[in-house]
Amino acid sequence: MRTLELVDFRSYPRAVVEFETGPSVLVGPNGVGKTNLVEALGYVATLGSHRVATDAPLVRAGATTAVIRAAIVHEERELMVELSIEPGKANKARLGRAPVTRARDVLGALRLVLFAPEDLALVRGDPAERRRYLDELLVARQPRFAGVRADYERVLKQRNALLRTAYLARKVGAGNRDLSTLDVWDTHLAGHGAVLLQGRLELCAALAPHVAKAYDAVAAGRGGAAIAYRSGLGELPSGRDELRELLHRALGEARASEVDRGVTLVGPHRDDVVLTLGPLPVKGYASHGESWSYALALRLAAYDLLRADGIEPVLVLDDVFAELDDGRRDRLAELVGGASQLLVTCAVPSDVPAGLDGARYVLADGEVRRG
Repeated sequence: MRTLELVDFRSYPRAVVEFETGPSVLVGPNGVGKTNLVEALGYVATLGSHRVATDAPLVRAGATTAVIRAAIVHEERELMVELSIEPGKANKARLGRAPVTRARDVLGALRLVLFAPEDLALVRGDPAERRRYLDELLVARQPRFAGVRADYERVLKQRNALLRTAYLARKVGAGNRDLSTLDVWDTHLAGHGAVLLQGRLELCAALAPHVAKAYDAVAAGRGGAAIAYRSGLGELPSGRDELRELLHRALGEARASEVDRGVTLVGPHRDDVVLTLGPLPVKGYASHGESWSYALALRLAAYDLLRADGIEPVLVLDDVFAELDDGRRDRLAELVGGASQLLVTCAVPSDVPAGLDGARYVLADGEVRRG
């Protein structure tokens, strides 16, 4: 990552930051826009915000469009990515200064792992948080999964609309609607869902040893972290054809219940990732410190897995050290010190261990200056 330019993004009318390799520390009091910068980087990497569910808050008050430009270095070649965010409309994107048909075509240009305070929801939040973690990592490893996700979500939306229409018609006494097209949507949902399920299963298997290792390192030897994929379909086969057949059969068996409730009840959109420490689930049993360590281990595991794939991602730690005790700070600094590019945000410079000293950027009055 060489350059980040923002126009009307969040609090910035305009900002340009030239980054360096190795560690960089962004310093400034709370509320000056440190997280806005890393949020923009995360948006380039995932086409989504780790803070909000919609794009509207990303556009500066009074503006209609926000623009993010990022110059990314790949094997000594620079690639420019530009995203234009206009809430209520499809995002426009350029890759290498040429427009692309779909914004998702830029995914894979910037590989980034971001750890932020919001990541505590990976451990304590709803299953949707953990599904998103898996799916974003899937896309980071294999950008083609962005299309798989989009296709699955499109079919799911159409299928739910058909079920909902039939449910509402019956509720107001308008009679039963023709649901024969559900068979077509079942076939499509099973096909796309099988690809997504197979990707998630393989990812969980590859991720598990990295999660165990990362938690053990962060928690100073108090290991026992494990992850497992949990599907409403029960035990899953590994083959794509078998997964498709299983999902298609389950949709047929759930048809009556889905018609009664007006929603799709079967598929990877309802699955979860089970996180455990020893014999107990993390959610509901882990202490605050253990939950933080686990969330951090999930991100470090993603980083290590990408590196094992031959991908050197940018690692971002957003206001993380202030939440950790001295022991965890030092262990984390030792774990990430060798990152080829590391961005750390903090309100107080002393929160960042000395081993991560590098380029310093000071944020104040809506500007970013080299310190």
